[in-house]
Amino acid sequence: MTRRSFIHCLRRNESGNAIVEFALTAPLFLLILMGIFDFSWQIYGKQVLQGAVSKAARDATLEGNALNQAALDEKVRQKVLNVFKDGEVTFVRKAYDSYSEVGQPEAFTDSNNNGQYDAGECFEDVNGNASWDADRGQTGNGGAEDVVLYTATLEIDRVLPVWKMMGQSQQSSMTATTVLRNQPYNAATSTKQVICT
Repeated sequence: MTRRSFIHCLRRNESGNAIVEFALTAPLFLLILMGIFDFSWQIYGKQVLQGAVSKAARDATLEGNALNQAALDEKVRQKVLNVFKDGEVTFVRKAYDSYSEVGQPEAFTDSNNNGQYDAGECFEDVNGNASWDADRGQTGNGGAEDVVLYTATLEIDRVLPVWKMMGQSQQSSMTATTVLRNQPYNAATSTKQVICT
């Protein structure tokens, strides 16, 4: 067989094409597949966390559970850790007088009209910590008829190595938040004090 006929024979031969095509497409296909699994795992984690937080928040609005925040947090932690064994769950509760106050700063007298709080300006100390805050929420579950912002954050290490290929962090953070009003189980009074420094 001459060299020319050998090359002609190789050009016409199609056996082995599948292996070459697979070698070209497999890495991309596997990356997409692992990305879908990683994304789905995180969505599942977010749903588990949100469900546990919503249930705990509903329970926390009742008088019997108002003082037992640690037990409710532990229930959420256990539900989440049943799925994410090495996860770390942290909690934050802030109480407000009304829904419209959630995440709002404490009111202040803007003496120099620059639109921001400056040291020495008078402010309404809503949360009782004697300093101006960009979030007027009081730490904890509040009292009767208070609006409570309940936030849980889950930190997990990703299972699949997609994060390396995408240049992301191995640790993933998920947050679930809910806002509910406490039941009117006793009389509550809000103490606001104007402080000028």
